[in-house]
Amino acid sequence: MPDQTIPPQAIPPQAIPRVVPLQGGSNFRDLGGYRTADGRAVRRGAVFRSAHLGNLTDEDRAALGRIGVRTIVDLRGVNEAAETPHRIDGLSCRVVGAHIEPGVGEKIRGAVADGSATPFVMMGFLTDHYRDYPRRCAPGFRTLFTTLSDGTHRPLVFHCTAGKDRTGFASALLLTLLGVPWDAVMEDYLRTNELWTGHIGRYPELDIDTRAAIVEARTPYLEAAFEVVRADFGGPEQFAERALGLDASARERIRADLLEG
Repeated sequence: MPDQTIPPQAIPPQAIPRVVPLQGGSNFRDLGGYRTADGRAVRRGAVFRSAHLGNLTDEDRAALGRIGVRTIVDLRGVNEAAETPHRIDGLSCRVVGAHIEPGVGEKIRGAVADGSATPFVMMGFLTDHYRDYPRRCAPGFRTLFTTLSDGTHRPLVFHCTAGKDRTGFASALLLTLLGVPWDAVMEDYLRTNELWTGHIGRYPELDIDTRAAIVEARTPYLEAAFEVVRADFGGPEQFAERALGLDASARERIRADLLEG
């Protein structure tokens, strides 16, 4: 472990790679750089998404120090977070718990144990899980967006375990509120399939198709969550106001802070 606190941001935002390579982590990437429908760009070096940060090396911590990360928002459930604590010694940043319990995990484990796991069953579990995000998990996402909307907490990284599901929905919601077109939002969501290395070796007892239905980011999953956002709340803007506590002025402040041009 380094003896001294890692210094704050030492590289300019534009020099930060869109995908930050980590030896002990994966799926760590800048949400900046996407173009909005009105031609602006999401600011680089302000908000990052990731898989868990429980295996970071000294070199990884130095990389986060150079980025200047001030805040880590942890979307994992309480037990998940306790089982794999952050390895951020030497980083002068705070951790905010925005716990969203992974209820789908119990269903998956039960189906694997009793032999009922099939691709169709797994897709049903994951689709229902995504529908729960706007319906039952708003408090965790509200903590994330409340923290993110305060510029003193940025640069900020938020994550769950894989950086796929809870993080995927939160990233898609943020980019949508910033005005990024849906095709680009979905492209960002699906990049987890290229970047998350933690799926290797998971559920080895399952056939490849059943396993893939669990570990992959899939278009119907994210679409299911946003169908609920539209049907139950009227759309992302209304969901942000009613469920996340972000009124019109707060949403405009986030856009002013996180958009260039």
